[in-house]
Amino acid sequence: MLIKTRLIKIGNSQGFRIPKTVLEQAGLTDEVTIEVLAESLIIRPAHYPRQGWEAAAREMVQNGDDKVWEDESIGLTAWDETEWQW
Repeated sequence: MLIKTRLIKIGNSQGFRIPKTVLEQAGLTDEVTIEVLAESLIIRPAHYPRQGWEAAAREMVQNGDDKVWEDESIGLTAWDETEWQW
């Protein structure tokens, strides 16, 4: 989809309007990141790498999946004995 629009003055800055259908197609909501690349602007939805971790951790605790797994039958490796400092 190619849309042509004009920049408009917004205070000391400039901006442009993005049609609702374009926002919906791109998944843009209330917060975005803007990257300048060559002579282009790349606008992406802002996302946070750890978003949802708190809820996932709660679910793990409820399911008993929050225990550290250790296979004692494996024993220490050469790396454990030479490189790791206990």
